[in-house]
Amino acid sequence: MLYDTLIAPFADFGFMRRALVASLALAVGGSSIGVFLILRRMSLMGDALAHALLPGAALGFMLGGLSLPAMSLGGFLAGMATALASGMIARFTSMREDASFAAAYLTALAAGVLIVSLRGSAVDLMNILFGAILAVDQSALFLVLATATATLAGLAAIYRPLVVECFNPGFLAAMGVRGSLYHYLFLGLAVLNMVAGFQALGTLMALGLILLPAVAASFWAREVWSMTLVAAPIAMASAVIGLLVSFHAGLPSGPVIVLCASLCFLGSLLFGRRASVRVRLAPPVHLRG
Repeated sequence: MLYDTLIAPFADFGFMRRALVASLALAVGGSSIGVFLILRRMSLMGDALAHALLPGAALGFMLGGLSLPAMSLGGFLAGMATALASGMIARFTSMREDASFAAAYLTALAAGVLIVSLRGSAVDLMNILFGAILAVDQSALFLVLATATATLAGLAAIYRPLVVECFNPGFLAAMGVRGSLYHYLFLGLAVLNMVAGFQALGTLMALGLILLPAVAASFWAREVWSMTLVAAPIAMASAVIGLLVSFHAGLPSGPVIVLCASLCFLGSLLFGRRASVRVRLAPPVHLRG
């Protein structure tokens, strides 16, 4: 019974094994990006970046159909163009960067839906928006694994200045270091993860596996490295449980995985060891018997 429930779906079906490897790779790389998005107060900007991929992916779809290289390249270029344009607008005008990202998000979402509607069908649009992790093929799996590897290597290379830039950007400026360089390198890694994520989970779901485990980890750990070590297992557990539930219940895998991550967030919010509801309601230490 236990074998049939937990192991047989992955042992008997190749598409489930590919989905498992892809989701675990996304969980490891994406959760690390999510921790820094939370620390940099860029959660909603991350959502804007995820939606900014849509017009590029849609153009790739128009030119090459459901081609992984065309849609991935288009999505990455659109995401980076949005990040750079929003940064330039914030730098040379009085508009805040979050407002410029919001404007870009709305424009990109509308443009992407329109582009797909001109060439494709409602099914094509649903695939781009919500993904199909059970349909991950070898090329998509390679992209996800390469992205996770590049993310971990890239974050390791810029870890120290990125952490300093998160908490004290003035220190980097005083040392003569361009903090904006690390900011845009980090945004490039974030866009890369969202490109890999939308192939499996879709543009609307990809950010869930990136942000929710990181938010949940903030209720258990304080340091950047410890938050990352907590977020990754939460994301991986959400992916595995979500795949199993979706397989046995016949439900879409992407939304179920994100809902599992949401349950982890809710449990952490209620019972976590840092700033959770349980901690807030507990009596102060000097009043405990």
